[in-house]
Amino acid sequence: MSLSRRQFVQTLSAGAAGAWIGARGREASIFGGLEGLHAQGDPLILASNENPLGPGQAVLNAVRGSFSEAGRYPFATAADVTRAIAESHKLKPQNVLIGSGSTQILRTSTHVFTSKTRPLVACIPAYEECADYARLMGHPISTVALTPGSLTMDLDALLGASKGGGLVFYCNPNNPVATGVDAKGTRDFITALLKASPDTTILVDEAYFEYATMPGYETMIPLAVDNPRVVVARTFSKAYGMAGLRLGYAVGHPDAIKKMGDWDGNGTVSVLALAAGMVAATQDPSIIAAESRRNTEARSFTAKWFSDRGYTPTDSQTNFLFVDIKRPCREFREACAKHGVMVGRDFPPYEKSHCRISISTLADMQRAVQVFEKVLAQPSAAAA
Repeated sequence: MSLSRRQFVQTLSAGAAGAWIGARGREASIFGGLEGLHAQGDPLILASNENPLGPGQAVLNAVRGSFSEAGRYPFATAADVTRAIAESHKLKPQNVLIGSGSTQILRTSTHVFTSKTRPLVACIPAYEECADYARLMGHPISTVALTPGSLTMDLDALLGASKGGGLVFYCNPNNPVATGVDAKGTRDFITALLKASPDTTILVDEAYFEYATMPGYETMIPLAVDNPRVVVARTFSKAYGMAGLRLGYAVGHPDAIKKMGDWDGNGTVSVLALAAGMVAATQDPSIIAAESRRNTEARSFTAKWFSDRGYTPTDSQTNFLFVDIKRPCREFREACAKHGVMVGRDFPPYEKSHCRISISTLADMQRAVQVFEKVLAQPSAAAA
């Protein structure tokens, strides 16, 4: 029997529900008022950039079929899944390292390639995992602002800040602002950086790769395979609908992959996630293509709705929008929650004007914009 998110929380004790919610990391704060939303019916969760359809029946069947293996360590299966992922990219297993979501890949990269004297470098805002982990280790962090207006990565500023760095975190498309850089821009940046700072490693986070539709956008996997200073991170959490199962992977030159694997290995992925990953990595590509089309339709509808009303979203290449709502995100978020819709958390330095809104199904977004209409029709308290 499948459970809705609401039913699942209701079956747990308060303590157990809190543990489940707390495991979500930074997104957990969004769920603090979940119980209070039940009076509104099932809350519409547009806060965590998840695939609303989940991983599909074949993947779920594989998970159920792997329960009997839960008493075994996952090492043998991990090798099989690594091989399957490598073959899906026409690579060798030594080019791939799997992890518990791309989170583990990002942490491992930060641990291996930064130090007390070689900082992490990134545009801000971007996904915080690398910066948070570097800060935890006491490693320096060097940041640059996004390009005003378009909120794209400022590659000239990033290049200047990256010289002498240990690791450049290159989130493309970028979470939370949803914008992307095309292949030529990315390749030119990498070429220039490796010439100016040949000991610096570049981590290209392609978590939202399958959702990008901009002309000229391409994966950097071919570069990573040939150059030990370039690593690409991928995840099954987004388009593949496996956010709760936790499976991601790095692709790179064998030397980089070995260095990362020597630090963290691949034994942290559960047998359930591995069973899911084996099916997901070998499924017909048309399944992910269909998911991309579904997201594009719902994303285009929602972006047009905001634009038509004077609220400008960035050029989204992801399964979420970053919208100038002309009021503080917290004010908008709390007002939407009263109507049973949960949107994204604050992302400094844009928390006074922008909100991240995940894309669900078209029907869900049609429901959501009715709430947005009500909320945005009210004057902002910040303007009072």
